[in-house]
Amino acid sequence: MANDKRRSPGKGASGQYRSSKPKPKGKRSAGRGKPYPPKKGRSDSSDRSESAKRRRDLKGAAVDLPNWVIEALTRVTPKDRVAPALEELGAASAAMSDGRYHAAVKHAKTAKNLAPQDATVRETLGLSAYRVGDWDTALSELRAYRRMAGDATHLPIEMDVLRALERDQDVEKAWETLQKADVSAAAWKEGKVVYGTFLLEKGDAGGAWDLTGPDRVGPNANEADLRVWYVAARAAAFNGDTATARRIADAIVLNDPSFAGLDALDQEIAKRS
Repeated sequence: MANDKRRSPGKGASGQYRSSKPKPKGKRSAGRGKPYPPKKGRSDSSDRSESAKRRRDLKGAAVDLPNWVIEALTRVTPKDRVAPALEELGAASAAMSDGRYHAAVKHAKTAKNLAPQDATVRETLGLSAYRVGDWDTALSELRAYRRMAGDATHLPIEMDVLRALERDQDVEKAWETLQKADVSAAAWKEGKVVYGTFLLEKGDAGGAWDLTGPDRVGPNANEADLRVWYVAARAAAFNGDTATARRIADAIVLNDPSFAGLDALDQEIAKRS
């Protein structure tokens, strides 16, 4: 979406629909969050027994939640609210997995009312709100998650929301924070996608190229790299280097012929040729 600063709900920073869905919170590995260690003095078999008992007390979607999610929510939620909160969180996770983001928002909001101190609940609400274009809810909930969990993984999404809201100074601040944060390579690359697109929108195609221009392009690239290449191709086209833009676009096609946004990229390159 080269010409409209306010993206349609669900679109990513490159202007295409986000080809990588946020992982539903009941499905991610514990390594993405911080798994809680067993309490001292408790055996592993005792922990497993209690976990199994909790699962027997739950119904429906909640039983698909990982043990660490159940245990974390249980620690910060009044006992009489635990089961219904887990039910709503499980339903929100299932809805996200199915692409039913409005339903996910509804269930996640109910879960938040029941368990407002749980980081995974706030994360799930923030990600699902982002998917439906509820920028204010997405921003407040993802910021709450970052404070509660000490995890900057979703800073690129915060930046994308700020970009959609045209809060330029806050985009710059978020970018500075991301550069100092300890995040995965995928999160860092997504940050480059968002900030590179922001620079393009501000007319700084040179800065966008400096940030995203690849040293080389070729086969066997992962999706995160393709998303960075997409912004780099746009930046090259904006700079008038359509030969480089075409070379990068062809490399994207080589890796993923169905990559979203290719038609728009072709048009952009052709317009500047």
